[in-house]
Amino acid sequence: MDSTITIFISMALFAIGIIGVLAKRNALVLFLSIELMLNAANLLFVSFAYDWGNQTGLVWVFFVLVVAAAEAAVGLAIIINLFRSKQVVDIDQFNELRG
Repeated sequence: MDSTITIFISMALFAIGIIGVLAKRNALVLFLSIELMLNAANLLFVSFAYDWGNQTGLVWVFFVLVVAAAEAAVGLAIIINLFRSKQVVDIDQFNELRG
């Protein structure tokens, strides 16, 4: 497979993730956009590992997946807690960090 196609797809996924982070106010969309950017980085790591014949990129994919899993656990807990407190997921409604 040509690496330029995977690089283009990765750049497109990352751009969609950035647009989601910057344009949307919904906490769930923001969370999913961050996950999309992490997966775009993973796609690049896999593509470069395949092209260069070096397995280091695959190790980095593992680390990114671990970070994404931890982010999913903590992020979803925070979103659920925020939803329980105010019944909305709009991040503009949450400007206090007090408990």
